Amino acid sequence: MSTSAFWMMVITQVTVTCITGYFFLKVLRTPAKPEPDSFEDNDLE
Repeated sequence: MSTSAFWMMVITQVTVTCITGYFFLKVLRTPAKPEPDSFEDNDLE
């Protein structure tokens, strides 16, 4: 493997890992949407 191929592989792997980590953390830090409770309307009966 040539030096340029090695650095291209390393840069590509680091870039993909950083992008994946960014979106993974973005999903984990996003607050959950409050889902409507389907049984909430039946509580008063």
